[in-house]
Amino acid sequence: MDTVARPLPRRVLAGQLMYGMLWVGVTLFGAVLRPEVAGHGTHEQLGLPPCPSALFWDRPCPGCGLTTSFSAFIHGNLPLAFHAHPLGPFLYLALTVTGIVAIGRFVQGRRLDVSVRPWSTWILIGAFVFAAFGFIRMALTPHYRSPAETAAFSVPR
Repeated sequence: MDTVARPLPRRVLAGQLMYGMLWVGVTLFGAVLRPEVAGHGTHEQLGLPPCPSALFWDRPCPGCGLTTSFSAFIHGNLPLAFHAHPLGPFLYLALTVTGIVAIGRFVQGRRLDVSVRPWSTWILIGAFVFAAFGFIRMALTPHYRSPAETAAFSVPR
């Protein structure tokens, strides 16, 4: 009996390679961007608009500050990374570990099986914690707009 598993075709594993490349892209963008000291708005360096939640309600959405947090973490500025979004460093570390494992498994010709119950459980717990934290933060954080966002949002009368 042959106990050595044959590598799977690369096309079968393309999804996990794409996931690994997502991690590479996030890391490269995070390294190139300058984390905003306001704790959010770093994504605007990519030509993206300010967060509508910050503009319209003057409160952070659940994801506000993640780009800044990732970028600050990559630059080694842990206080800013945690200030921008307290879950950001943990999310980036999870993305890093799973991205590296996904690329490694692709190279080995092996599938990263995320369909097992522990993965599903941790993803559900993570999603719940992220959403709960985000909505609590949204409810408890007024006056979130940066001075630049306030100036851009002001409508002359």
